[in-house]
Order: sequence, then structure tokens, then C-alpha cells
Amino acid sequence: MYDGGDQEDKMKIQAEPATLAVQLSMRSSFRVQKGRRLQALTPNDDVNGANPRFRQELLSALRKAADAERARGQQAYMKSTQPFFGITIPEVRKVTRAIVRRYPFGTPETWQATIRSVWRKAKKREERYAAVELLLHPNYLKWLTPERIDLVEELVVTGAWWDFVDAIAGTGVGAMLTAYPAETALILRRWAGDNDQWKRRTAILAQLRLKKATDPELLFGVIEPSIAHNDFFLSKGIGWALREYSKVEPETVVDYVTRNASRLSPLSKREALKVLMRKGAISTIPE
Repeated sequence: MYDGGDQEDKMKIQAEPATLAVQLSMRSSFRVQKGRRLQALTPNDDVNGANPRFRQELLSALRKAADAERARGQQAYMKSTQPFFGITIPEVRKVTRAIVRRYPFGTPETWQATIRSVWRKAKKREERYAAVELLLHPNYLKWLTPERIDLVEELVVTGAWWDFVDAIAGTGVGAMLTAYPAETALILRRWAGDNDQWKRRTAILAQLRLKKATDPELLFGVIEPSIAHNDFFLSKGIGWALREYSKVEPETVVDYVTRNASRLSPLSKREALKVLMRKGAISTIPE
């Protein structure tokens, strides 16, 4: 499983299979947006410009590192229909970066095409984890610009689960927002009101790692369309984003939660104020 998510998200997945079934049913939902349709993709879709050697080397390395017993446990834990090799995220990252050193990317077009190729052709989940690692690779993160938001959208919408989305949002989209604040903010505000829950969660979590650099107006703005939503992953995402911001701006978060206490879900409020409650900075959660 991806190591970017809130630990309690993971616990909730195990505890509520009925909720999980609802979320799984949403994985294949696609919409028409701004005159184009994000089409369902088959594993055999070719991607022009991809480096075929990268995927070949990746599959060879993943197969060598496979652990069948761990794979069964991972698939059961994630309740995923997609099988696993049984490889941890640090191992996937190590493998991916080793192949990048052998086959570095000279252009953003080849990098992007290779990510799409690995993602679309994946038969096991770690292949998609490797595609995410390539997306977030420190050498190429500068290529993740607003002009390539369609790449992010494809991974978020077709991945449709927190183990992909949270890392993409917090690291990838967060870096894009830092480098291109105005353009990315427009995208996030649009995604915040999208019909797709994972695009909404991406917008909410995009500033997760920004600390003092967080734009509170943007944060509260992308929360607004989902503030009263009863979806677990949106409510938890709101609380998580606010909790991280509370570590640097506690008074701002307390004021926001207090003013919106009747609209925020109990889960969002608990998560938002968890650190401050633990420190004794506040004693009660606003009703």
C-alpha cells in the first residue's frame, strides 16, 4: 500500500467494508468535462513516445522482488481487485529510481508518455505505484506543470483510491501549486466542485505539506463545496488538511472550525482539532 495516507484512513477501510463497497463502485465513473470525455483505458493502449525499456526493466525487477505471501496480505488489506507483487513502497521506490538512473529522461514528453504507459498497462498494483514514483521523482517534478494537469487527472480518476491520490495530491500537486500558484489554484478550485470525489480530495489535500506557505483562502475555498458532504474520504480529507494547517496556524484553524461548526461533519472537526486537543490548547470541540 502507498505510504502517503493518513493512518486512520487505512484503519477505517478495514473497519467499514460496506462503505468500502460504495467507494469501489465509484472507481470506474467518468464524466464529460469542458467538452471532452476522459475515456476508460484498456491495458493494451499504446502510448506514443514512451520508453519501452523502462517498463520492461521495471517488470523484471518487480517480479524478482515479489513475495506471494505478502501480496495476499496486501490485497486483503487494501480490499483491492487488483493483485499485488508483494513489494513495499520503499522497495518500489528503490527499484524505480535505479531504473531511472539507467534510463534517464531527456524530455518531458518521454517522461509523461512512459508514466502513462506503465500506468495503463499495469496488471499489478505496484506497477502503478512505480508510475506514481516516476511522476514524483525529484529529477522530473519540475515537469509537472499546469499544462500537464491531464496526466494528473488520469491518474487520480482512474486510480480512484487513497493509496494513489494522497501522494499525488500532497507531493505532486503541492509542488505544482508552489511553482505555479495562480494557474494551479484555478484548477484546484474547479476540481473542488467536481463530481469526482477523488478530484475533490486532491484539491483539499494539495497544500498538505506547505505548512506556513499554505494559502488559507484557497484551503477554505476548496473545502467549501464538500464541507457538508457525508463521504468519509472527503470528510477525513478536510480534517486532515485542517489538522496539518493547525500545526502552524492554530488560531486560524480554531476560528474556522468554530465559525463553521454546524456545517463541518463531526469527523472533520475531530480530525482538524486533534493535535490542539492533545496539546491542551483547546478543551472542547465546537458543536
